[in-house]
Amino acid sequence: MVIFKQNRCIALLVGVILVCFSSISLMNSERVSEGKNTVPMNKLQTTHASAASVLSHPATTGAKRITESPKPMLYTTVADLRLNWNSKPAVNWFTPDKLKPQSAAKKVTIQTKATVVKAPPATAQKALGQAAAKGSQTVKQAKTASQQHPPAKLFFSRTQLLSQEQQAQATWSYAVSDEDLLLLQKIVMAEAEGEPYQGKVAVANVVLNRLRSANFPDTIYKVIYQKSQFSPVANGRLKRVKPNKDSIKAVNAALSGVKEVTDDTYFFLSLKLAQDLTVHHSQEYAKTIGNHTFYK
Repeated sequence: MVIFKQNRCIALLVGVILVCFSSISLMNSERVSEGKNTVPMNKLQTTHASAASVLSHPATTGAKRITESPKPMLYTTVADLRLNWNSKPAVNWFTPDKLKPQSAAKKVTIQTKATVVKAPPATAQKALGQAAAKGSQTVKQAKTASQQHPPAKLFFSRTQLLSQEQQAQATWSYAVSDEDLLLLQKIVMAEAEGEPYQGKVAVANVVLNRLRSANFPDTIYKVIYQKSQFSPVANGRLKRVKPNKDSIKAVNAALSGVKEVTDDTYFFLSLKLAQDLTVHHSQEYAKTIGNHTFYK
């Protein structure tokens, strides 16, 4: 005690040493108690590996599918915590896909309804029939009007008389004068007064066919007055007759394009009245209408 009293520094050093020894002993006792409650790191890792295998292959192990989340892991030291944290995969906390609206992922499907065409009712069909009938009547009326007022100009190709709609195909044309029209009506009346209407149209067709042909004169007047061709010219009957309604109508029809004989028919005669049968023996038979026989 005398030594401690004389030298206070020694006493202070001894006190510090004692405190150090007591603190070391306390730390060792705490580590022993903590070691009883901790689980080795290797065992925890094997436990997690087996649980992962069961989750990934439930059919091979026969175990039930685990739906509960795993229990939190106990970490003994800071180093173990850092090691386990680095082994976990990185979590994408932010991705550009999350910014896209959810409605963009939905596909828009448009369903088109098939249109069913229903048959028109009986009244509609009747109306359509009446419209078609009116259309045909309109066409007939137009033809009748053209026959009542024949065209003032005829269009010919090398082989036929063309209609007014076919004038673009014509090789030449002929202007019908009032004198030509009256003369054509009179020759039809003189030649076919007692013949049917079709026979009258056919006689006018023959005159127009000769007008078109290069083998005959190029005017209606010259065709009709050609020597020894039409008997009414020779006996003077052509000057005496007056055209009736059928003759006028037949001439108008022929000028409008109605054809009772083909375009290559140039002759006709009555076998009962004709004295010269040269045409009958030399030309090709074409058609018989009433008492007249037509030849090519």
